[in-house]
Amino acid sequence: MSSIDVPVRDNRFGSTSRRDFWWVQPLLTFLGLSLFIVYATWAAFQGKHYRFGPYLSPFYSPDVLGDAAHSWFGAWPHWFPSWAAVSGALLILWAPGGFRLTCYYYRGAYYKAFWADPPSCTVGEPRKSYRGESSFPL
Repeated sequence: MSSIDVPVRDNRFGSTSRRDFWWVQPLLTFLGLSLFIVYATWAAFQGKHYRFGPYLSPFYSPDVLGDAAHSWFGAWPHWFPSWAAVSGALLILWAPGGFRLTCYYYRGAYYKAFWADPPSCTVGEPRKSYRGESSFPL
């Protein structure tokens, strides 16, 4: 069997012999997920413009308290502080976030996009040893 000697180099974080734009996909994943998290948080707490005609925003379903006839608990109580946001979004947004953070298939994208771990298959590691799923945050 023939063999080829490949010189071993000390790789620094991000060092690679690749000439393609390997970092674009993790960057787009990071930007897309970050924008969704910011938008979903804003939509959950802003409390306005979530109903249009017969349509209700998924972030505000179920309609817990409100002026609509189909609100679960009727109108806002007069004693409830107006600044306190209570919406269906606060009841349900943890679930998609939990599914995304625990989805085994998509963990690779989270690791690469948010924590650069591993940055890519052929790109130098920032540490001497790969810890994978045995450390925080996933």
